[in-house]
Amino acid sequence: MHTGDVLRVGATGLRTRPLRAWLSALGIAIGIAAMIAVVGISSSSRAELDRQLAALGTNLLRVEPGTSMLSGEEGVLPYEATAMVARIEPVYAVAATGSVSDANVYRSDHIPEGRSGGITVSAAELDVFDTIGAELADGVWLNEATARYPAVVLGATAAEQLGITSVDGGVEVYVGGRWFTVVGILEPVALAPELDLAVLVGWDAAAAYLGFDGHPTTVYARAEEQYVEEVAGVLAATANPEAPDETSVSRPSDALAAKNAVDTAFTGMLLGLGGVALLVGGVGVANTMVISVLERRSEIGLRRSLGATKGQIRVQFLAESLLLSALGGVGGVLLGTAVTAVFAAVREWPTVVPYWASVGGVAATLFIGAVAGLYPAVRASRLSPTEALTAQ
Repeated sequence: MHTGDVLRVGATGLRTRPLRAWLSALGIAIGIAAMIAVVGISSSSRAELDRQLAALGTNLLRVEPGTSMLSGEEGVLPYEATAMVARIEPVYAVAATGSVSDANVYRSDHIPEGRSGGITVSAAELDVFDTIGAELADGVWLNEATARYPAVVLGATAAEQLGITSVDGGVEVYVGGRWFTVVGILEPVALAPELDLAVLVGWDAAAAYLGFDGHPTTVYARAEEQYVEEVAGVLAATANPEAPDETSVSRPSDALAAKNAVDTAFTGMLLGLGGVALLVGGVGVANTMVISVLERRSEIGLRRSLGATKGQIRVQFLAESLLLSALGGVGGVLLGTAVTAVFAAVREWPTVVPYWASVGGVAATLFIGAVAGLYPAVRASRLSPTEALTAQ
């Protein structure tokens, strides 16, 4: 038989039992859809991460005091840490924040002391906003004037906990025993998530109103991309020359990359589950084809008596199995792609479905179909015409 004849004969076998064929194809489709969706969502997540890093930059470095190996106490960065880091030639932007540990934040002065909800207070230099790549959800950032007076900018999570969504109307918060005016609210800061739960006060205002000691606790530095590793190697000794071993240097973008690595591990597990679903679908196809052979023995006998060879019978049933699997594979790819597109749209991610996943999904279903249909095809071809025609 020609290829076209084989396909027509195989399709006829499926059309005679449409419900059974659709249910068998559905098992394959579910497995492929699960695998395509897992790969697609993971790839979309990585594309979003790449987009974030491209926008935020991977050249931000963070310097913080570490723990003393002798006393076990937390170290302290010197007053001049920011100025010294700024002298490193490839560093083109630097700014610091300082923790105000004795101040709590409340929405009202009637709230019992200690119930701060974990919100921290930090003194902030004016260049922090641009250095960390922050954006405003509402209001304005601190300036030369507001940095000297009782004014604050709220991190995204801090504003949510305080129930503040806008700075209109002169909103105030109670910080360290006095009222401060809220002038701005930040969007979540991807490269400095510690600021999301912080209330930021001008450096001079923190010293004047909250007893801030002037020691920076975090120094943020932007370096030229090609010199990031070299700058990271000298940051500790530059920021704290007396105790470089008690100084921690990190790269915030590495934390985002680590998160993606964790997502990849979960992707592997979910792909395994998709593979199990695909295997179950393959068993369903094999079961369908075995039953089809048993039910169609008279048809097989008639075709053999009319001159069909064993090879043609094998090809007929193998073609049915492959068509059934291909139907499920293509349907699964389309379903998995649709799931990925919807999920990515909801999360506002770019939709990415690797071509190799789609091609590999269809190829996997054809392999499953060939394996599942091989035994029924061989069994059908071994039926003698007399045995098949006399079977009930």
